[in-house]
Formats: sequence, C-alpha cells, structure tokens
Amino acid sequence: MSLNPRLVKESFSLVEPVADKATAYFYGRLFAESPHLRGMFPPAMDVQRDRLFRALTRVVWSLDSPDGLAAHLGQLGRDHRKYGVLAEHYTAVGNALLATIRRFAAEIWNDEIEAAWVAAYTAAADLMIGSAESDAGVSPAWWLAEVVDHELRRPDIAVVTLRPEQRLPYTAGQYVTVQTARWPRVWRTFSIANAPRPDNTIRLHVRSVPGGWVSTALTRHTRIGDTLMLGPPMGTMTPCEHSTRDVLCVAGGTGLAPLKAIVEHVIASGHRPRIHLLHGARTAAELYDLPDLLRMQESFPWLQVLPVVSGDPSYDGMRGHLPEVTRRFRSWSEHDVYVCGPADMVEETVLRLRDDGVPLPRIHRDVVRGGH
Repeated sequence: MSLNPRLVKESFSLVEPVADKATAYFYGRLFAESPHLRGMFPPAMDVQRDRLFRALTRVVWSLDSPDGLAAHLGQLGRDHRKYGVLAEHYTAVGNALLATIRRFAAEIWNDEIEAAWVAAYTAAADLMIGSAESDAGVSPAWWLAEVVDHELRRPDIAVVTLRPEQRLPYTAGQYVTVQTARWPRVWRTFSIANAPRPDNTIRLHVRSVPGGWVSTALTRHTRIGDTLMLGPPMGTMTPCEHSTRDVLCVAGGTGLAPLKAIVEHVIASGHRPRIHLLHGARTAAELYDLPDLLRMQESFPWLQVLPVVSGDPSYDGMRGHLPEVTRRFRSWSEHDVYVCGPADMVEETVLRLRDDGVPLPRIHRDVVRGGH
C-alpha cells in the first residue's frame, strides 16, 4: 500500500476548521472502545486535545518530507514509552483516528482516501513502534531527577537545576517533558538551558502562566531535594556542527533557554565565530538571566549580548520588538540563525530575516517551551 500525501492533505483540510469537535470525537471514540486507555491520560484533557491536533497537523503536512518526518516520529515513539504505550495500543488509536477523519471529511470520503489514511497511519505507527522498541534496551522510558537548585528570578520565572539519577544524553537546543509529583500523568515541555555538563546537571527556565499546572508547580511549589520525572530529550533546533559561519540568536522571554545552550555549545567547541545574542523582554526587570549572559560575554570576547526591551519607554538601552530590532543591523545573510520565543514573534522574525536575504535552511526556529 503506497502513501498518497495529496489525498491525506485534502481530506485533512476539511477537518482542520473543526479541530475542537474532531479531537473531542476522537477521544470519545477511543475511550468508549478502549476504556482501559483512559488511565494513561491526564484528568483534564483540554491541553492534551490541543497537543494531539498540533502533532497530527505536523505529521500530515510533513508527509512530503519523509526524512524529517521519520526523525520526528522516531522521537515521538521514544517519548511515548514514558506513558506506558505498547505496540497494540496503536491499533486502537488508529481505529479511532480513521473513524474521526471519516466522519468529519464525509463529503469527499471514498475508498481511495481511506486507503491513503490507512497507509499513512500504518507507516507512522511502524516508525514509532520500531523506534520505541530499539530504544527500550538502551535508555530508560523516563529519568528521575533531583532538584539541586531553585532560583526564583522573578515572581513568575524560576531557574531550576536538576541532576538526573542516570545520565541524560541530549544535544544543546533540545527540550524535555517534565512531570511533577503534584500533577501525576501531566507532562509539559521545557527547553534545556545549558549544553551537556560533566556533572550531568541540566537547567530549566520556567515561566508560570495563569492556569499553568506544571509551570506553577515548578516556580512556586518546588524545593531543593524534590524529585521530578523527565521524558527523553526531543527537538531538532540543534547546533550546525560543521558550519564556520557567524551566529545570530534571537530569544524572546524564556525562549532564551535553548539558545543559551547552543551558545554554550559553540563556546565549548573551540570554534570562534562571532555570536550576536538578542534577548527581548517587555521590561528590564524581565531580563531575568542578564547577569549570567554578561558573564558569558566577558569570558568569550566573540559573544555580544544585546538586551532589548519593548514595553518601557524609559529604558536607556535598545528598545523595540525583536523582529524589527534585527533589521537595525547589517545583513545577517551569511549567518546561521537561531530563533526561539512566542510563536508570533518567531514567525515575524523569520519572515523579516528571509526578506533580508537569509536563506531559509540557515534559520533554525522553535517556539518557547513551558508555561502550562
């Protein structure tokens, strides 16, 4: 059975406008037919529904890019081990997904479209199952990590340092999912804010938001000595190992975390590119990591840290919104660029960089991790 991305995308485009109804139907169908799976999910399903549809959207629109899709699905397969997902669970999920797409794309549904979805899901599930099985003998499904430091930099921002009990292999720029004892079965993603260290510690930059279960637990209710659970590292916004180009990093808020890790990695690599790191916040008080960034700048003369404030007219440093500020400098077209922050800021920054001549393959991006 061969893949037919066009048919999958055409039918999925009918489902996208009714995403809320479709995801509610999917989970209703899944739990009705396989009630034993309900215990694998968090008590409140609102965030889970959003994550499911974002993941499905990424897979559908990446069907024409099999290499990148395979890497993404491999990471998902390894990550799903922490939920206790087994190979047989994929059949129940696939049946519920097919029933959902069939219902919400009913006006164009036919045997050819159904075959295309079956082929696409089978290929995706096989990749995830294979990745999970190959990883099972090598890495744990999750890591226990002790909180060894907790700094409340602002009322809503904490820098949390963890030491996993077993070595956590990751690459600068990646992120992990985190579960706290306060909220069992609720996992949220946070970027790792440092390059790998000999002592195996990792740092997370956590901003709590209203209604954010895990982020609030990490900022307000977590203490030194507490134990957290970590899922396997994920993410593809990692350093260009063999590049000799200079580097631009554009970080909004706690989107600084993975970019700081990438800068640390570049410094430790022994290469000496010029690095410009723009860190934007609404007020100077929200530049929560500036003292540490300035220490990095002092020890590595090729690094230039540029704090940017958007919401305080009295600030005597660089003011403005990050996408616009990047255009005040000479062209970045010969640089490797890394952008992380709120989704709108990332998209606008990428558009402006492309307009200024930066080739898309040299722009590496991610949205800010954490906050729920």
